[in-house]
Amino acid sequence: MVTRTVGRRGDHVVVVGAGLAGLSAALHLAGRGHAVTVVEREPWPGGRAGRVDIGGYRLDTGPTVLTMPDVIDEVFAAVGAERSSRLDLLPVDPAYRAVFADGSALDVHSDGERMASAIEDFAGAAQARGYRQLRDWLTRLYRTEFDRFIAANFDSPLSLLNVQLARLAAIGGFRRWDSMVSRYISDPRLRRVFTFQSLYAGVAPHRALAIYAVIAYMDTISGVFFPRGGMRALPDALAAAAVDNGVQFHYGSTVTHLDIVNGRVTAVHTDHAQRVACDAVVLTTELPQTYRLLGRQPRRIWPLRASPSAVVVHVGCRSIYPATAHHTLCFGAAWQQTFTDIIDRGQLMRDPSLLVTRPTASDPGLAPAGRDLLYVLAPAPNLSGTTIDWSSVGGGYAESLLDTVQARLLPGLRDDAQLLHLVHPADWARQGMLAGTPFSLAHTFTQTGPFRPANTVRGIDNAVLAGASTIPGVGVPTALISGRLAADRISG
Repeated sequence: MVTRTVGRRGDHVVVVGAGLAGLSAALHLAGRGHAVTVVEREPWPGGRAGRVDIGGYRLDTGPTVLTMPDVIDEVFAAVGAERSSRLDLLPVDPAYRAVFADGSALDVHSDGERMASAIEDFAGAAQARGYRQLRDWLTRLYRTEFDRFIAANFDSPLSLLNVQLARLAAIGGFRRWDSMVSRYISDPRLRRVFTFQSLYAGVAPHRALAIYAVIAYMDTISGVFFPRGGMRALPDALAAAAVDNGVQFHYGSTVTHLDIVNGRVTAVHTDHAQRVACDAVVLTTELPQTYRLLGRQPRRIWPLRASPSAVVVHVGCRSIYPATAHHTLCFGAAWQQTFTDIIDRGQLMRDPSLLVTRPTASDPGLAPAGRDLLYVLAPAPNLSGTTIDWSSVGGGYAESLLDTVQARLLPGLRDDAQLLHLVHPADWARQGMLAGTPFSLAHTFTQTGPFRPANTVRGIDNAVLAGASTIPGVGVPTALISGRLAADRISG
């Protein structure tokens, strides 16, 4: 499918940004014989997969849910390395525990028989039969779209016109996510378990295309994992493998401008007065920064639409007993209202639904002895179309979220809770993220596949984009794939 490439073997490629997309691009390019230099503004690798250390707690400030380890394996394999020798991935079982407003709870297992049995106990035999059919459909959806839609470059929308597209349409890929799930299971609680992932895509389940139900496949079938040492262990391991294969890193360096001569980037400049000459460049910067560096704003028929944002509260507390799951989904009663609140009305959830992650369930070493670490994520409006003043309401909202967690999941939490770190949409915006959201562009139809901002730039022959803002989109596996797609653009 790829027809346009911009480089030659042996060319020197500068990768701007050592996030997961940039690290993936660097490893794939190094494995194909390119000289690679990575320029990163932070003192460490990771990008959105950030880190903060506070009082003996090791916080992951970015994604906490890790799926599709085979995609990680492919990145290491690009330089002949094995993931198992560099990164210890621990299976998370259950993948999630779902807790509902009526007091019921369900453990979500990736093993089909265990999950069917749990659903039968939870909602009856008919729902268990429906789950098996849903599992089959999700698996077919994944196999149909992965290679030719998720993990593929597009030169134009015409690239979609192939047999695979017809197959994707035939199995319902372009219907609505919620309506497809409802064909198989009718229990509204179960439907939430297989549709909440649409928040990652930035669209309500009743509006999201069913092709994005592939995220539910990743979460509930492929399995959820956690790196020993925290999520930071993944970029650390990728960067170490890159160094071992000749990739040069410049940390603590912000790219300030590019030399562009006759439609080609010839050098990258940093705030340390460095000039790094290059034959090609991979830009993983946030989209506004990328366009500023390139000096051009691509024309689009449809304006860009950002995903909803999130408030994240990091909390230290005494060891939790009885132990909770690694990931707990705390659903409010007004699930549909959640999307109306944050997407349509630009206001805080009146009945919050939360993701509560306890990374110390898998790796106790992330907190001081006798302590646990919690990560509470609340979906929130992005900064476009809202009047929320986060500087005045952020702290109080964080406290209210802890009250909700105490009431629904952890009685007595507030007796010993220590609020370690808070991040809200205004904080994401200060990091340069579009509309103050870490989830980048929403996966609407007009921002999907070939309609998403392309990873090539008209008028700049040797610049390629990677990361959440371009194809294939948001998430850890897709960021890694994005890096490989960028490398494909350079080396074929």
